[in-house]
Amino acid sequence: MALFVKTVALLVLMAKFQVSLGVMYKVGDSAGWTTIGNVNYKQWAATKTFQVGDIIQFEYNSQFHNVMRVTHAMYRSCNASVPLETFNTGNDSYTVKTKGHHFFLCGVPGHCQAGQKVDINVPRNLSSTAPTPSALASPTVPAATTPAPTTSTAAAPLEAFKSGFVMFGVLIAVFVVSVSGVA
Repeated sequence: MALFVKTVALLVLMAKFQVSLGVMYKVGDSAGWTTIGNVNYKQWAATKTFQVGDIIQFEYNSQFHNVMRVTHAMYRSCNASVPLETFNTGNDSYTVKTKGHHFFLCGVPGHCQAGQKVDINVPRNLSSTAPTPSALASPTVPAATTPAPTTSTAAAPLEAFKSGFVMFGVLIAVFVVSVSGVA
């Protein structure tokens, strides 16, 4: 009986661990965090379904850019004077810990105005499977389709890992139960 309780406890821990794994999204996909190439970060974010636990990766040339987490008002006005957080290594990650909007911009003068800003929106409604476009999207812009994260975001391998991890846990539990003779 003790082995059965331990097995159930292990399964509960594994399920909890699986839920905490997030998808890694590289902002701008292959273009990264830049002003070159007219990357539309609003459109990029609208095609993703962000969740708590996801990792938002900013890759950029730190000689020319930075990343600042800001308030909604600062995001709208491109005000980088008092950011909530500043990142400047060129390879920065932000782990989403709460639902709602997470606003980022480049604090280099003129870059935010040129479009180097992104709103990472984690929907509050758990039953929502489609991403909601940025709260700042123009009403004349049609909603983007919802493709799965591309392989360049490393989402596919992580999703495969999560599925494999859950399946491995189930197999271990079945094995332990069968070996222990608990029916």
